[in-house]
Amino acid sequence: MKMFKVTMLSTAVAFAALPSVSFAQDTVISVIKPTPRSAVFFPLVVGEALGYFEDEGITVNLLPSDTSIPYVAFIQNGQADLAMLDPNETINAINAGANINTVYEVMQNAPEGIAVLAGGEYTSMDDLVGTTVGLVSDRDRAFLQAALDITGHSIDDVQTVVLGESGPTLAAAIRDGNVSAISGSVFDWAALVANGIEIDTVTPEELLASPANTLAMNADMIEEKREAMEGFFRAWSKGMHVGATNPDAVEAMLRAAVPEEWEVEAAGMGLFQGVLPMNISTTERMGDLQADVWTSVQPRMLSSGAIKNVVDVSTFLNDTYIDAANDFDKAQVEAAAAAWLEAN
Repeated sequence: MKMFKVTMLSTAVAFAALPSVSFAQDTVISVIKPTPRSAVFFPLVVGEALGYFEDEGITVNLLPSDTSIPYVAFIQNGQADLAMLDPNETINAINAGANINTVYEVMQNAPEGIAVLAGGEYTSMDDLVGTTVGLVSDRDRAFLQAALDITGHSIDDVQTVVLGESGPTLAAAIRDGNVSAISGSVFDWAALVANGIEIDTVTPEELLASPANTLAMNADMIEEKREAMEGFFRAWSKGMHVGATNPDAVEAMLRAAVPEEWEVEAAGMGLFQGVLPMNISTTERMGDLQADVWTSVQPRMLSSGAIKNVVDVSTFLNDTYIDAANDFDKAQVEAAAAAWLEAN
């Protein structure tokens, strides 16, 4: 996941002089997030395929995500209406004085995990003590540390090695026994599957609940943009509901919209199967904000050095759009998805 840069405030000032994307055209919502249209955040693709954003009078403009500038700067200076942030970015932004509200939880489960060879000798975190654990990148060390801490161990109880993101490299490392496990994410598991490696995960249950990816906006714009935002999140929630009730339709829509992700069939299917449950809310209301989870994850973030201070979640969590995001006829959505699948 992206790490928030301390330069956020100075960057925001520097960018204030640039032309901003005006919201006067109330049909356009500009969003900055880690990927273009992709299976990774499929509700957007599904919502567009079924015309739900169009029905709300919304056109989604995805801003280029390949930038070293913290995403929160784009909502501060008005270039983006929404920014997708992870918990580290959110808490660090609040600590830095950013006037933002988290308004919708896109993923409520951590994509990170600890993977081992399916059917192998390692079946728990306890088994990893005294072994070498692979890290996809150095940022995966913090998650491994948290997993070890929860199970009564320490990061000092294992050796670690950074393997990189290459699927063949990850596969060779765990297949040949160079590492006992890999600390990575569902995207890395897809790469392993694509390279013929079947895995199990030994991630502690306590680490699975996490506001992994959320959408935040400028707190001063909550009321001004209410109508458009409620429409945006209702369309997103409809796409999520299709994922929960008709995954075959979602798969077909993704194959049509982002065929490049399916050029290697195993990789495409592995990615889809990994992200499908990640994008379906565990809360009763889709996209709802979990104050208790936000509160519980902060001590771990603090101990790993990811954040400088814990913050009161009531200062930035704002569920003002959640009721509207869930105000739709689920049966109609299910019928529309079934009709699309039959026609396509």
